[in-house]
Amino acid sequence: MAGDHLTLYQVDAFADQVFSGNPAAVIPLESWLPEVTLQNIAAENNLSETAFFVKQGKGYAIRWFTPTSEVDLCGHATMASAYVIFQYLDPEESIILFDSKSGPLQVERTGDLITMDFPKDDPKPCKEMKAKLDQILNIESEIICKGRDDFLAIVSSQKEVEEISPNFQEMSQLDCRGVIVSGPGENHDFVSRCFYPAYGVNEDPVTGSAHCLIAAYWSEKMVKTFLEGRQLSPRGGNVACEVKGARVILSGTCHLYMKGNIRLT
Repeated sequence: MAGDHLTLYQVDAFADQVFSGNPAAVIPLESWLPEVTLQNIAAENNLSETAFFVKQGKGYAIRWFTPTSEVDLCGHATMASAYVIFQYLDPEESIILFDSKSGPLQVERTGDLITMDFPKDDPKPCKEMKAKLDQILNIESEIICKGRDDFLAIVSSQKEVEEISPNFQEMSQLDCRGVIVSGPGENHDFVSRCFYPAYGVNEDPVTGSAHCLIAAYWSEKMVKTFLEGRQLSPRGGNVACEVKGARVILSGTCHLYMKGNIRLT
């Protein structure tokens, strides 16, 4: 930060090209600003996530904010933050360790590919929510599961995932971060869509953290550890997943859309 200015990078994560994947704002800080300032910046950016990080020893402390709230884990904004460090702040580095509310998160780069090591989110059947979630999503789900933060509804086909039109008002009243819907893919192992109206994001374009739960489910269902996922938002994005013990390894590529300055006064 120089004076009252901050540098902002807007990066498309899990993106094959600009205008695809999930856009995240990334803001490097010399030290933490007041939480109200961080939240105001995220609201002003009006993206699903704004990431802030501060140099901490050999790694970085990282925090993520939606337009309305701080969250404990965010995949695409972590990937975007690593991209900024690799490309612009520390180009000699190939491994980054982020310290977060969800514990240590290691990110590596191999060429253009960025790989994140995240905690697995084990799905637990949640039969008692099936009727309510089926009504909110206007579907007939095969199974409803609950992870740490999200509900996961499984349907039988990609077409069902594509056609979902949720009741966001009712969904925002649920006691969860959001709702994921997933089914088998036609050209991928699985497809998904992710909804977070309680956090000001009706549909997230590509949700890295959700794949800690989605990949855990399909890995057990398909009896395989390497899976290719596709999130079917209008922007869309591919997420390569490896389920590895208690961790899920998520990989993708990023593209810089914009670099600018934020004025705080």
